[in-house]
Amino acid sequence: MTRSSLLHLRRARVTFPRPVIADVEAAVRAELERTRARFPPAGSRVAVGVGSRGIANIDRIVRTAVAVLRHWGLQPFIVPAMGSHGGATADGQAALLASYGVTPDNMGCPVQSSMDVVELDRGPLPHGIYMDRFAHESDGVLLINRIKPHTDFHGRFESGLAKMAVIGLGKEPAASTMHAYGVPGLRDGVPRAAERILANGRIIGGLAVVENAYDDTMAIEFLGADEVLTREPGLLEIARANMPALPMPAIDILIVDALGKNISGTGLDTNVIGRMRIAGQPEPDSPRITAIVVCDLTDESHGNATGAGLADVITRRLFDKIDVGVTYTNVFTSGFPERGKIPLVAPTDADAFLCAWRVCGPIPPEDLRVVRIRDTMHLTDLDVSAALVRELDGRADIAVEDRAVSVFDDAGRLRPF
Repeated sequence: MTRSSLLHLRRARVTFPRPVIADVEAAVRAELERTRARFPPAGSRVAVGVGSRGIANIDRIVRTAVAVLRHWGLQPFIVPAMGSHGGATADGQAALLASYGVTPDNMGCPVQSSMDVVELDRGPLPHGIYMDRFAHESDGVLLINRIKPHTDFHGRFESGLAKMAVIGLGKEPAASTMHAYGVPGLRDGVPRAAERILANGRIIGGLAVVENAYDDTMAIEFLGADEVLTREPGLLEIARANMPALPMPAIDILIVDALGKNISGTGLDTNVIGRMRIAGQPEPDSPRITAIVVCDLTDESHGNATGAGLADVITRRLFDKIDVGVTYTNVFTSGFPERGKIPLVAPTDADAFLCAWRVCGPIPPEDLRVVRIRDTMHLTDLDVSAALVRELDGRADIAVEDRAVSVFDDAGRLRPF
């Protein structure tokens, strides 16, 4: 058997609900104009906090917000609000923003990146709370972040403005502090710390962004500092209801073309693959995946292979791109070292698939349930095996093409998705 004949899959297109904002710039302007009274007077310096996640239209959203602030006579500048990402260095964080198009030339304002923080009054909290020095020295802070389910835990507050206020603006000290408490620190400690930081008066509020299953911007809402803790949970539930998901409960082998920090904070979205890999925390009930193969690491990850430990087999191509220092900084800060472990390493994509097949046991080819996806962010197009085509038959939300195509070329490499 040649490698090109090893595996044939059929393309399945999944239809998810698709609410969308037609004019992103207009939505940003409308939300800011609606809340102009919350901002300081003309001439004031406003720090715009931007994170490291792959948020759809982030360059357009930030550029429009900056333009509105400048139109009001304010002096905006951008600060990275991303905890310890970018290797926990100022240059690394600026480079991450630049990879999303957030540069001084594109945004029309300076980008001031630093890992220096100011420790704030912690009050009754058992740990320190911090704020980026540039943000603290400004006349006010505008946060911009997506609201979405977290990959480490579930609670009333997951990824969003509250977390950015605490960990994003708090840089490496805050990331280390909160993650040192494990899941309770993220689930319970972040809201308590956010309450203290938001009451500090430095943060004006934030633009909360919600995306649909197609990575379209479906909602943009300004939340004042006094509204974040009451209104963010509702936006989180909207985001949760609009998340993409694999349309089958059980899979033998999941082939993922690439993992990356621009795709998920954990490289592979744990909500999609059904794996948390956190000691003491229950694993999701669905989907049940026996073996996960990951073939590459995105360029935008800059060598950060956090999430590789969620897979069972990776390729030499991915392994050779790993920056151990950057990856270890991330997993040590997060407190979840399992996700930085190195799985089995196979020479080629096809070899990785064969390794995964052995993990699954003696399943004949016609019964093997295989799914291939580009990454865990893009789930509208899947490649599925014959066994899953039979299971999906009759689903109104899924259309499967008639023709099966070879997945690997003769060199054992995945054909373009």
